[in-house]
Amino acid sequence: MSKGRYHSVECKGVDWDALATQVAGRCLVFAVDVAKHDFVACLRVADEDPLVRVKWQHPEETPTVLTGLGRLIAAGPVAAVMESSGTYGDALRWQLGQLGATLYRVSAKRVHDAAEVFDGVPSLHDPKAADIIAELHDLGHSQEWLQADTHRRALTAQLKMLHQCKARHQQELNRLEALLSRHWPEALTLLDLDSVTLHHLIAAYGGPAQVHALEGQARTLMQKIGRPGLAAAKIEALLDSAGHTVGMPCILEERELLRWQAKAVVDTHTELRRIEKLIEQAVAGDPALASLRSVVGPVTSAVLLAAQGSPLSYPDADSYCKGLGLNLTERSSGKHKGRLKITKRGPAVARFYLYFAALRLIANEPVVAKWFKAKTARPGAIKGKQVVELMRKLAKALWHHAHGRLFQAEKLFDQRAVAGA
Repeated sequence: MSKGRYHSVECKGVDWDALATQVAGRCLVFAVDVAKHDFVACLRVADEDPLVRVKWQHPEETPTVLTGLGRLIAAGPVAAVMESSGTYGDALRWQLGQLGATLYRVSAKRVHDAAEVFDGVPSLHDPKAADIIAELHDLGHSQEWLQADTHRRALTAQLKMLHQCKARHQQELNRLEALLSRHWPEALTLLDLDSVTLHHLIAAYGGPAQVHALEGQARTLMQKIGRPGLAAAKIEALLDSAGHTVGMPCILEERELLRWQAKAVVDTHTELRRIEKLIEQAVAGDPALASLRSVVGPVTSAVLLAAQGSPLSYPDADSYCKGLGLNLTERSSGKHKGRLKITKRGPAVARFYLYFAALRLIANEPVVAKWFKAKTARPGAIKGKQVVELMRKLAKALWHHAHGRLFQAEKLFDQRAVAGA
């Protein structure tokens, strides 16, 4: 292979006017290998050899490239093709759309797998990747990349806030659990770690010694926060344990640490509920989510729309299931028969929420619970795999429900398969 096979040119050294004249009226492909700073793009007429490979520093030199592309777009249609990975290319994608280029995306996995097929060498570097992206587009292995509308972008932003807030809340809970295990381990056996009453009690009084010293006030606080859901016997047991705990007594600074940590838990919980209400309000006014909301709830329906788009955008139930990464794949060779597994090529966050939606169906729908019990009772059955099977059925059912068919849990299965369970 010649050393200059993938030669690229600095963006300032490209004669954009000459290129515009050369390709006037013809469809030009602008295939971009996205990076953090070092971008490379292959410019070529469809199904022809590259005209030039352009490299530039993003974002400093991106305006120069956009100005040049503006001249090319004025001379003829331009298809901008990019990998669908990360967010580093989002700013460029937005600007290309504003210029009038048609946007397409190519799977990063396709680019990686095509490295050796492309030129017989398994190596992959930026200029070669740009060439592969252009080639895959010409072969029809790209998809049009539509910009999300304002509502979907708003949902996506709120869901990211929810995800990060949940993670932060869990971290704060774990830290509180560690401190209580040292100073008041009985509290964790009497109340759950996620008990709001426990959080407010520790935030107000700190260690068990202070709860015991101010027993009357602590009882009033727990009755106010716990309301009828917290039994009086449990309150008294907790107060009694505060005076007889086997935990290490708190010094002043450790008591303040407990209060500070519990307050952090209360604050993140409050923020979590605020974000969930925002999402519920956004979902309530969206007709596209009405069908999903009635089956999987407001938050899960918002996640599915933001991550995967509306089921109405998919031609059939199988394509929607495939978009979620729930279609099956197999690796078999000769006498070896590989296991069926889901591809996991879709958005992980959508599968995460769909997983818990499936668990709720098992808990709340008798026919689903009966099916699950029958499936997991078989020799060698793995419960997790049966939940995934239910996720696949639920995803397809959501597509049908969005297209006007009433969701009925008993229609998820062949009733004859569970009749004798």
